[in-house]
Amino acid sequence: MKNILENSPQYLFLASGVKNGEGFWIVGVKNCDENILEDKKVLDCHRKELIGNESAKDILFAIDLNINNLFNELKNKNYSIERPSIGFCFDIPLDVLENIFDFWLEIYKNQKAWETCIGLLKIRKRMSLKNLIEIESLKGDSKKWAIKVETLHSYVPKSITKEKINEPMWK
Repeated sequence: MKNILENSPQYLFLASGVKNGEGFWIVGVKNCDENILEDKKVLDCHRKELIGNESAKDILFAIDLNINNLFNELKNKNYSIERPSIGFCFDIPLDVLENIFDFWLEIYKNQKAWETCIGLLKIRKRMSLKNLIEIESLKGDSKKWAIKVETLHSYVPKSITKEKINEPMWK
């Protein structure tokens, strides 16, 4: 099992911020908790965990991939979700991001579960896990974790999808 404090401690954090009037969420790693709020763009820190540097990088990778998967799925479903110049847009509610952050931080403590969940997250990048769950392709812990990983991708905005404008064929 990975030791969560395996090397130099770092702060893995989830914060809100603003840059040039544009609000955003950011997940990142800093070596000192004071450095988080010293950043002029950061407004508030919502989650902060002191963990080892390598652990922080692994967890940050999982969180970023999870959020990017979610954004890509929403974009593919034609939801109007804008990407800010930094971080993730405020269109995703804080509680959704906190659930993603908390899940990956907690699952990291169990190496076998972590490896299973990371594998499922990478599959989720290419396709939904719903079919694998429904047709009973996954059994035991894999199925349990697939349901959880799929749930982390289940957010749907209340806003209406953007209108697709069909361009004339002759343009």
